[in-house]
Amino acid sequence: MKAPSLLIVGAGGVGHVVAHKCAQLASQLGRISLASRTLSKCESIAESVKQRTDIDIATFELDADQVASTVRLLKELKPTLLINVALPYQDLVLMDACLEAGVHYLDTANYEPKEKALFEYHWQWAYQEKFQKAGLCALLGSGFDPGVTNVFTAWMLKHHFDEIHEIDIIDVNGGDHGQAFATNFNPEINIREVTAPCRHWEKDRFMETPPMSLKETFQCPEEVGTYQIYRMYHEELESLTKHFPTIRKAQFWMSFSENYLKHLEVLQNVGMTRIDPVEYEGNSIIPLQFLKAVLPDPGDLGQTTKGRTCIGVIARGIKDGKSKAFYTYNICDHEACFQEVGSQAISYTTGVPAMIGAKMILEGIWQKPGVWNMEQMDPDPFMADLNQYGLPWTCIEIDPHSPFKVTS
Repeated sequence: MKAPSLLIVGAGGVGHVVAHKCAQLASQLGRISLASRTLSKCESIAESVKQRTDIDIATFELDADQVASTVRLLKELKPTLLINVALPYQDLVLMDACLEAGVHYLDTANYEPKEKALFEYHWQWAYQEKFQKAGLCALLGSGFDPGVTNVFTAWMLKHHFDEIHEIDIIDVNGGDHGQAFATNFNPEINIREVTAPCRHWEKDRFMETPPMSLKETFQCPEEVGTYQIYRMYHEELESLTKHFPTIRKAQFWMSFSENYLKHLEVLQNVGMTRIDPVEYEGNSIIPLQFLKAVLPDPGDLGQTTKGRTCIGVIARGIKDGKSKAFYTYNICDHEACFQEVGSQAISYTTGVPAMIGAKMILEGIWQKPGVWNMEQMDPDPFMADLNQYGLPWTCIEIDPHSPFKVTS
């Protein structure tokens, strides 16, 4: 049997974590390669991995917008699996390359077109028959949200409910990076998400409201703190409501500071969050891409970020005819993440599930031909690996009639 091997595409903050976590399991996951448009970023990550784990990672320059270039690299390296932690605009290109080269595929976020902020799975779900016929597995959204939140929901349904009727996915970053304004992950993707119209699932359809127009107060467990959380759209709502049709209402919430919202409002008002091209000194530029270039790199925030994240899912439904509610969550410490892999917790909480998803595929536990979301797989082995590899979780029963106040 051929030994497994990996190609990681993307050398940002998440790629940094994925490379380090895969290197920690190199004896199981096999040879690791890292490719990105900027070779120097790959080389910096490889140097850090070597210092921390004594594992060598091969690095390559790659334009992941080009199918032919990616196919050439895949045929040269012959990896078992491609881990896509590049930009979500490149998902379809990388899926096409994997099909042509005969390589399994994994990503952490769904495809979105550059010209419009649409976060939908239908483009990737359309590849189902192609991957099945090729005998290849494509695992979508193996990050935290989406990813772990999908697995949390599937695990609670399996172990605590007969039916789930409502879910609230709540993402709180209680950390402080010390910057006047910065985003916790890729600024371009982050700001596109936050400024897009909000959609939530209710009465068997998605209902649209203005972005950030509804907020609640959420008390995190384990003294993480109390935060203002804002309802916004996130792609796991689409897949969870598709695969668990008993869900009647599904919402996604994220915490934002007043400082963040103040800066974001000003940037929107002056046009810096636009994603359509504008002419500047004879050149066509995208204002949001220019803004990304001048904002702090999220991958550099680890050494200054302190505090904890708290991300989880509140599920309400019935068990044996009785109303039940459970909250499953992870708390992650920014400084502990930096000490382990040189990253803040936002990148860590995305990178670790990508490594675990890769492990599930390479071990054959989740390897079946087709295109799959996380909740379609058996959640138990993934939940066990979360505890083992850096993202321990807790599940508590809560008052089914109290949607946001949580104590433990």
